Amino acid sequence: MVEFLIAGLGNPGERYEKTRHNVGFWTVDELARRRGVKVKKLKFHGVYAADGNLLLLKPQTFMNLSGQAVRDAAAFYKLPPERVIVIHDDAALPPGKLRIRASGSDGGHNGIKDILYHLQTDRFLRVKIGIGPPPPEIPLTDWVTGAVPASERNVLESAVPRAADAAECILSKGIEPAMNLYNGGL
Repeated sequence: MVEFLIAGLGNPGERYEKTRHNVGFWTVDELARRRGVKVKKLKFHGVYAADGNLLLLKPQTFMNLSGQAVRDAAAFYKLPPERVIVIHDDAALPPGKLRIRASGSDGGHNGIKDILYHLQTDRFLRVKIGIGPPPPEIPLTDWVTGAVPASERNVLESAVPRAADAAECILSKGIEPAMNLYNGGL
């Protein structure tokens, strides 16, 4: 029986695979790899894999419409928001830094804004992965959907296993211990 939903946010398609906005997808792929499952079944406006009490979801609605997929999966399994973990990028955090939260605002993130709208609460858990702010001459949309240069990619790629560890810590120990362990340094 599914007891937790982990939704990694991103944009579907090859064009977006290596973008900053897709670190949530990368993390769900890492969690799936660790569990020996493939995130490829179609349902809930996304692709998913179920592994025991856990549902791993990658919404395929594009980032700004992620809420519908998260809502549909949570509703199907009758999961309260406190059992929904959303993994996403955060331009307000330095690249590679993690921040775990039990609730809060959208922080300017349109995917989170849509989830807030569809769940009608802010009480879902978040694992944020810092991607850093764009330089002044680059619009935020171009920053998050542009390819990550090889010189920066290793910082984000090294954050993915730590974000997966943080999500697993939430599952096994709870949100407070996870916040204490992962809200510090890089």
